[in-house]
Amino acid sequence: MNAEHLHTASGTSMAGPLLITPRVFGDDRGFFFESWNQRAFAAALEADGQPVADFVQDNHSRSSCGVLRGLHYQLPPHPQGKLVRCVLGEILDVAVDIRRGSASFGQWVGARLSAANHQQLWVPAGFAHGFLTLSEHAEVLYKTTDFWSRDCERAIRWDDPQVAIAWPQGQAAPAPATPLLSDKDAVAPLLADLTDQDLFR
Repeated sequence: MNAEHLHTASGTSMAGPLLITPRVFGDDRGFFFESWNQRAFAAALEADGQPVADFVQDNHSRSSCGVLRGLHYQLPPHPQGKLVRCVLGEILDVAVDIRRGSASFGQWVGARLSAANHQQLWVPAGFAHGFLTLSEHAEVLYKTTDFWSRDCERAIRWDDPQVAIAWPQGQAAPAPATPLLSDKDAVAPLLADLTDQDLFR
């Protein structure tokens, strides 16, 4: 397993999120790989100076082309770290730094996760998370370090101009100019409108 930092739009490496690339064994019968190994993942986090993650729940979503989910996060006392992978199709998976005082506050990193590349994105607590479906359909699995909490759940706008995520169009099927959003995501606040109580410190 290889774990590496991603770079922001300005080209700087962002501390926290990690792109995980597993070792895949393939032949004419198919392939095999360890999609998660607790010891290997813990070693990658420790090598990066991050606390070891204890996962409590696995989630599975299916989305059509052009569906955008996010940008979501949870505040303490129930912050969520997420380990995300795409097992059908392709997505752009994004993490936004919402740690007040961080050198990369308000900046984003992203990776194309797909059933073909088997890569995963580790999104630690302190980051908002979202993804856009680029293929005709996509199925996304992600582990979380805490349970969903209505009181702790927050979101920021997918098209926040301060964050300025470069969302692409779909490849396998044409994505709409405006992504398909939930009612809640469509009215999420801008980062600049959030209070200190809505951010990580």
